[in-house]
Amino acid sequence: MSEHIQKKYYSKSEAIEKARRYCAYQERCQSEVRSKLLEWGQRGLALEEIISDLITDDFINEERFACAYARGKFRLKKWGTQKIKHELKQRNISAYCIRKALNQIEQHDIKQALKDILTKKLKTLKDHNPLSRKHKLIAFAIRKGYSADLVYSVVNNETL
Repeated sequence: MSEHIQKKYYSKSEAIEKARRYCAYQERCQSEVRSKLLEWGQRGLALEEIISDLITDDFINEERFACAYARGKFRLKKWGTQKIKHELKQRNISAYCIRKALNQIEQHDIKQALKDILTKKLKTLKDHNPLSRKHKLIAFAIRKGYSADLVYSVVNNETL
């Protein structure tokens, strides 16, 4: 017999407290908090009031979230700006907040991060064909979210 997992539903006041702790732990965007509140049984007007209260009390701030998200993904995962932008769009972050978040990442830092990940990737490639190696590096960097123009420029003009 399969075990049935019972979801716990919270009252509005319990949900507000839980949501505050959830937001205080790390930056959250509205869509993440909305999903949690739905999970906790909040619907309709109650859900919207909780979201509104969290925004008013500065527990949710989309601009602050976008900036923290972009900084973190760039510094820790070495994601390029294209991938960061895509992920922020998936979270329904406004174009203004996305621009602001991406503008905090310096161009020379992006180029340096790209060189670093390409150098590291090059060491793992077993293929000895130079053209094939170049194609693999380009595909890898584009998957990581770097713009094709920058990738081609670095792969073709830099010593890795």
